[in-house]
Amino acid sequence: MKKLLLLFFIFISHISFAKETHKPDTVSVGFYINSIHDIDFMNKEYNINLWLWLKYKNQDFDFSKYLEVPMAKTVDKSFYTVDTLADGRIYMLMKLQCVMKDAWKIQNFPFDRQKLRFSIENSQYDSDDLIFRVDTIGGHYSKLAFTDWNVLRDSFKISTGIKKYETNFGDPTLTQPHSEFSNYKVQVVIERDSWWLFLKLFIGMYISFLLSYLCFFIHRDNIDARFSLGVGSLFAVIANKYVIDSALPESTTFTLVDTLHGFTLCFVFASVACSVYTLMLVKTNRLEQTRRFDRSASLIMLIVYLVLNGWFIYNACHVQLV
Repeated sequence: MKKLLLLFFIFISHISFAKETHKPDTVSVGFYINSIHDIDFMNKEYNINLWLWLKYKNQDFDFSKYLEVPMAKTVDKSFYTVDTLADGRIYMLMKLQCVMKDAWKIQNFPFDRQKLRFSIENSQYDSDDLIFRVDTIGGHYSKLAFTDWNVLRDSFKISTGIKKYETNFGDPTLTQPHSEFSNYKVQVVIERDSWWLFLKLFIGMYISFLLSYLCFFIHRDNIDARFSLGVGSLFAVIANKYVIDSALPESTTFTLVDTLHGFTLCFVFASVACSVYTLMLVKTNRLEQTRRFDRSASLIMLIVYLVLNGWFIYNACHVQLV
């Protein structure tokens, strides 16, 4: 009986020791963003310039070789230095310049908010060997880091987690197509100072609408001029939309740009249709009815157009999809 108890305690001690020896090493990570620039909507990417530092004990981790930035198109380690701390840990400081790929939300452009994400992993060591820990001391970005954008209050989030891959990456020692790697994640939500950009982009559309609106104030004797203004405004609105669309990625949803141009086209077409009806009244010598119709139609169109613009722009500014 004593031998059985002894064997049992030896077995338990062996399991505990095995668990202790397989405890993953901890890597403390911190960063400081110098700049985020060249935000390219068409190609769905942006450039980030930052300092990254790591503190760890296991020399085999060697982040100068095995640092992985999963969402990056290109990673340039322009500078790094390695030192040994008093407690024996390795301290590595590196400067990274990355071109990051991301998915932009353009439903409310130019009143949009964008979520920028940055994460790192070690390409050689999984979560059984390496776990990241957040180093939160100090600030994390320069005040000049975000050109033409503002960081949304309380949106800067730093976290660590486990990234799961449903593959064994061809490793014959793994029997299941499943791998787990520790990752370090940074997320920030930014919004732009949009009103001047909005005016610059849409001023052509609004001038086109006003030109078509002037049809109601042209005397009925110049009916040709009314038609010319209306038809010219239609082409001007379409051209303005093509110019804005050329700077944005393809979208399967109906965006604010589509909405504003869509109903502006409808109103321009309505002004042309009103001119057609006015011509019919003139041909039948109903001149007084023509004046009343122009007055009523111009007032109704202007009020409805302004209300619709205000409603859609308000929703774009206050209802954000992030």
